[in-house]
Amino acid sequence: MANHKSAEKRIRQTEKRTEHNRYYRTRIKNITKAVREAIAKSDLTMATESFKIANKEIHSFVSKGILKKNTAARKISRLNSLIKKLAKPA
Repeated sequence: MANHKSAEKRIRQTEKRTEHNRYYRTRIKNITKAVREAIAKSDLTMATESFKIANKEIHSFVSKGILKKNTAARKISRLNSLIKKLAKPA
């Protein structure tokens, strides 16, 4: 256990920050999961709709400083390439 006031404050801040980060990590996973599930079902309309939501949300996370710009671009690019594969006639 912490013995200094500053260390106790640090512990409180870390707990709060961890909870905050956990929310966004889960949110990002759920957003991408929705797109991937629609792609797995071969539902192009659902995939594009969920991709639009994912694109908007992930870019808003960049503006909030939760994700780095390149990380967001990579996630969006990978989802988009999967949708393009689905849309392309086999």
